[in-house]
Amino acid sequence: MQEQPKSQQDPSSPTPDPPRVVIHADESCLGNQFMDRSNPGGAAGLVEYWKEGHWERRDYWESEDATTNNRMAIQSAIQGLSLLKRPCRVRFVSDSQYLVKGMNEWVGVWKSRGWKRKGGPPENLELWKKLDRIAGRHHVEWVWVRGHHGHPRNEYANHLATKAAKDQTSSGGLVESGFGSWLEKQREERERYFDFFEDAPPGENGFPHS
Repeated sequence: MQEQPKSQQDPSSPTPDPPRVVIHADESCLGNQFMDRSNPGGAAGLVEYWKEGHWERRDYWESEDATTNNRMAIQSAIQGLSLLKRPCRVRFVSDSQYLVKGMNEWVGVWKSRGWKRKGGPPENLELWKKLDRIAGRHHVEWVWVRGHHGHPRNEYANHLATKAAKDQTSSGGLVESGFGSWLEKQREERERYFDFFEDAPPGENGFPHS
């Protein structure tokens, strides 16, 4: 059967389900204890999606030479969501309560008040506005996870962010992930994560099992 032009297709036909993507992100800011020097920071993430029976994994990272943890937490989301080429259903996982509470609770209230709060303009206002615009292209579920609590994906994102902060580097976009080799090294050298199954298929919701 010849395919109908888009303008003649049945409008009642279901729209394609958007791709499901999970991003585990983290941030780093070095030297916060020092008041008289710049604090270099990094933001990074592990991007995963299920394709043809296996997980495709990509990494990204960015750095700034003088920043804060909160700023880099927002940047981790801006960078990760910006790199998705089409609208997706995203589970965004971070150990930053500032970021997750901001997107789940605060941003909607700030917007309804003209991007204001009782104590004045929100901290990092321009970054929040930018993230709000970018997140609006996707359907994002913002999930908090406790940091440094044995979650390998979160620990790997922390590894990427800390290295970016130290080296002051950028991935320049999504790159082939080093998660597999990092995980193997953790198992060999630190005897960790033997009960973590990185190749397990997604659950019924299309996302990896926790």
